[in-house]
Amino acid sequence: MRKIFKLAVLTIVMSLLFTTGVSAKEDNGKKSFVALGDSIPFGYNLSNSNNNATARVAFPYLIGKEGDLRVRNLGVPGWTTGQLLEAVKNDEKYRQALHHADYVSLTIGSNDLLDALAAAGSPNGGGLMEEIGKRKTFENISNIVKEVNQLSDAKVVVYNVYNPFPAGTDLHNLGDTILPLINGKIFATVPTVMHADAYTAFGDNQAIFILGNDIHPTEEGQEILSAIGLEALGLTE
Repeated sequence: MRKIFKLAVLTIVMSLLFTTGVSAKEDNGKKSFVALGDSIPFGYNLSNSNNNATARVAFPYLIGKEGDLRVRNLGVPGWTTGQLLEAVKNDEKYRQALHHADYVSLTIGSNDLLDALAAAGSPNGGGLMEEIGKRKTFENISNIVKEVNQLSDAKVVVYNVYNPFPAGTDLHNLGDTILPLINGKIFATVPTVMHADAYTAFGDNQAIFILGNDIHPTEEGQEILSAIGLEALGLTE
């Protein structure tokens, strides 16, 4: 009787170990998606945790769910292109994540633009482009992509900058004046990777895609970012 009991216990233990091993293997077998950027992939103001953690409704997780991918969301609110470049070059957490990545998204530059616009005081007279030049925005984006390519063979998608300001306002018109130039330079800087055109996707639908009195995407806006990312990465059926 005691031998039968021991055999039953051993069988249960082995069954549990085998089941756990299979689950881990299945999870590890998924391809990896790493999201680099600022508050947009972070999902700022969409979570109920006072922005202490990334929001699960942010587009990296939507891409991960649709593409059956393991997601590493490394978006940091407020970051500029210079800060992200520093991280991918010197932060081991970023470098290890990228080393194992199969897909990478890059959503960065909005904070550079806002800082440059504040410093220039006006988009006219070349002042804005001069301020962007001081921040090395386009050069930084190029170098981030180069660093990613050195660390892995991942497919990379770069998002451009959407217009966050309500349609019909002076700020919206300003955005439509300067963003085509900015976005053209962003994509021209990284011609060898996939491009996700957030500017065109959002269009004049800020009332739907942007949070009220904010510049960050709504859940619907995050869904749009997910859709264009999936398409650019070839993850749609």
